Amino acid sequence: MVHAFVLIQTDVGRSTDVRQALSEIDGVAEAKEVTGPYDVVAQLEAGSMDDLGRLVLARVQQVEGITRTLTCPVVEA
Repeated sequence: MVHAFVLIQTDVGRSTDVRQALSEIDGVAEAKEVTGPYDVVAQLEAGSMDDLGRLVLARVQQVEGITRTLTCPVVEA
C-alpha cells in the first residue's frame, strides 16, 4: 500500500467545497482544511505508485476549485 499527502491550493472561498468533494473519492482516506500557503491537505492510499498517480491525475486534480497540488509520497525508512 502506498500513502501520500497532497497539499492543495483552491480558488478563494472554495476550500470547504473541495474538502467535501475529496472526501467522497475512493482512495482519499482523509481531507482537512488548513491555513497557510495551502488550503486543504488530503491523505491518499493506493495499491501502487502507478495507482497513486492515476488517483491524483484522474480524480483529485479534476475536483472543481483546485488550482494547484503538491503530492508528497510517504517513505518508510
